[in-house]
Amino acid sequence: MNAISPSRPRGSGRASPGSRVVPPWVPIECRWEYKELVRDAEGTELPTEAELNTLGADGWELASAVREGPRVHFYFKRERVR
Repeated sequence: MNAISPSRPRGSGRASPGSRVVPPWVPIECRWEYKELVRDAEGTELPTEAELNTLGADGWELASAVREGPRVHFYFKRERVR
């Protein structure tokens, strides 16, 4: 019997009814980088749709937005290229 994947059925390669095939676990360590935009909420300085689309095209994802008095902090993250 194969010690690495004992739950994999032998023979046709198909699981028998009621059996469960467990996929292998592959650890992947994600590393993130962050970007912060601070804008005035009282004026017209909020990010435009075009600006947000440009950030998205560069891989940035909006993770959070927090209002602090007259300012809004926009936090973006993306996976860092190794």
